[in-house]
Amino acid sequence: MLGIIIGVGAVIAMVALGRGAKAQVQARIASLGQNTLMVFSGSINRGGVYSGFGGAGTLTVEDAQAIEKEVSGVVAVSPEVRTGGQIMAGNNNWSTEGRGEDVDYLSIRQWDIAEGSMFTEADVRSAAKVCVLGKTTADKLFIGEDPIGQTVRIRNVPMKVLGVLRAKGVSMMGSDQDDTIIMPYTTAMKRFAGVTTLRTINVQAASAEQLTEAQNGITELLRQRHRIQPGRDDDFMIRNPQEFLEAQNAAAETMTALLAGIAGVSLLVGGIGIMNIMLVSVTERTREIGIRMAVGARGRDILLQFLIEAVTLSSIGGLLGIALGVGGAQLLKILKNWATLVSPDSVILSFIFSAAVGIFFGFYPARKASQLDPIEALRYE
Repeated sequence: MLGIIIGVGAVIAMVALGRGAKAQVQARIASLGQNTLMVFSGSINRGGVYSGFGGAGTLTVEDAQAIEKEVSGVVAVSPEVRTGGQIMAGNNNWSTEGRGEDVDYLSIRQWDIAEGSMFTEADVRSAAKVCVLGKTTADKLFIGEDPIGQTVRIRNVPMKVLGVLRAKGVSMMGSDQDDTIIMPYTTAMKRFAGVTTLRTINVQAASAEQLTEAQNGITELLRQRHRIQPGRDDDFMIRNPQEFLEAQNAAAETMTALLAGIAGVSLLVGGIGIMNIMLVSVTERTREIGIRMAVGARGRDILLQFLIEAVTLSSIGGLLGIALGVGGAQLLKILKNWATLVSPDSVILSFIFSAAVGIFFGFYPARKASQLDPIEALRYE
């Protein structure tokens, strides 16, 4: 039973670790938004040094508007302009990243306003000096104060705080997503960045199934708008977080299977232990088997008896192993702060497997017992 207990417990704990890691990756990908695509401008070459994608302003506001109107499956678009610097509020100051976005940005990112409100389309059209703050930025600038309605200064430009975003946590890359200030993209372009082009456009598709269709539609539209001839490289790049999620999920599934396989060896060892013990039991109980056969027990009765004993041993071991595995997963979560996720299917499968081990490894000793000659068994000392 001990082999089964350790085996089942190890399988459940290892699978819980693997699935916890997978769930953590999925949560961080989801923080980027649901069904999103990111369109980056092309690279720029200065003295033989390429900047990489996003370095050149090959995208325009008109491109973003055309994507929203003409590409099938697209439900929201937000042109993005990044700016940064020191933000001041009273006697406090904080260096953070500024993002110029459209009003649909929070919908694309699945991000809620905790206090106050988002800026409006009218604010975007007029390049209004308004903003919403991330939770970290708000806490650093307004210690113990309500930031709503107050003014912050970015490069000596006063900006009215309309709202504070709900805390979102750490991104996939480990950066604090709440350390940000969001303003209308027109404000960022005219008052801070001093540009007329874009480096990024955030796009949301209607569903995950339409992501590929939307990506292909955007590619075709931008190539047409930028007059890119057939055979020439795109001057933009489209990144689909779903592809990254699938790659991470595949890696997590492989790791989970590897961990479960290693832990499953314990179950195999436990099964061999049950077989050996049952073989010893058959030898020790030879006279008992002979007496049962002499008074009318058939071979299948003896077979069933020893099979039930083997399955009982492995099933009880499986139940105790489940308790050990679930407890071990919770202990790792508390002591090591590791993400663990115990799923019902892994518990059920582990128990079924432990019972199957009992049947598989108990069958040979049970069959051996059922084939004993009752005369020889009664003579056995």
